[in-house]
Amino acid sequence: MKEQQETTGILNDLIAIHNDRIAGYQTALKELKTEDTDLERLFTGMISESQDIRETLAAEVRAAGSEIETGTTTSGKIYRAWMDVRAAFTGNDRKTVLANCEAGEDAAQNAYKMALKEDGIPSYLRGVLTSQMQSLRASHDEVKALRDAA
Repeated sequence: MKEQQETTGILNDLIAIHNDRIAGYQTALKELKTEDTDLERLFTGMISESQDIRETLAAEVRAAGSEIETGTTTSGKIYRAWMDVRAAFTGNDRKTVLANCEAGEDAAQNAYKMALKEDGIPSYLRGVLTSQMQSLRASHDEVKALRDAA
């Protein structure tokens, strides 16, 4: 029972990270210039990716009979506030928006690394988390490449 509670706690932490990611990309969409249609498509896709991942994680939490996290992490709220302040000083340029998004992607990668270090996670769930982390890594690399090219 204790391991199940710990596992649902970890899953809820990851759900909160995806809530952060969704909110972060919604913020980033508002900061884009009209010529950034490529980023609009990318960010919209990343929001959809996190919504799908979040639902997969939520299904596991529900199956365990636990409550699903609906909020964001405190650090995520601070990150989004910093993104807003920083953009005000830099004029919402493409490179700044991408750099902020990359920082958010780094946070998601770190959350998954920490989750996968936990001992009590069932092997089938470890496989799900590993797959999700790989998908998020591809998104991170895409944002980083665009940032480097900006």
